[in-house]
Amino acid sequence: MKIVTRSLTIIFSMLLMSCGGKEKKKKEEFNVDRTKATEKPVETTSATDTTPASTRVDLSNKGVGPITSITLDPEIDEALAKKGEEVYNQMCLACHRVGKKFIGPAPDGILARRSPEWVMNMILNPEGMVKNDPLAKDLLQEFNGAPMANQGLTEEQARSVLEFFRTLK
Repeated sequence: MKIVTRSLTIIFSMLLMSCGGKEKKKKEEFNVDRTKATEKPVETTSATDTTPASTRVDLSNKGVGPITSITLDPEIDEALAKKGEEVYNQMCLACHRVGKKFIGPAPDGILARRSPEWVMNMILNPEGMVKNDPLAKDLLQEFNGAPMANQGLTEEQARSVLEFFRTLK
């Protein structure tokens, strides 16, 4: 028992000695040299525009992608809109909800805020839009950096989704 007590005492003493001692102050300090940037960072929104990108109206922007011009008939093509609803329910519903913000913006009323070309280009070329279109960049920022996934839709499918969007008010 004496051996165990002595051993424990020696071990405890060694632990105390290894933890104690003089504390040396470090001579090196952490310094940060700050210099002003010579170039101003590119802003995607103007300082005076505080309107969220999802509600901002920009009907002149056609976006970046394969669609440069599209003509919409005054009447909605119900058969095409029905196909578009099916594509939307299958490919888009995971992130977009009619009537409310979700992972992405709500699609209802989109054609009152965006040009048809912009909508089609966003569907067909989301990567290029987020990279090169200021409004798409602002949307990415507004929706916490969640980029729109490229679903690999054809132009015909994207056009049908656009027609479906025309039925949403």
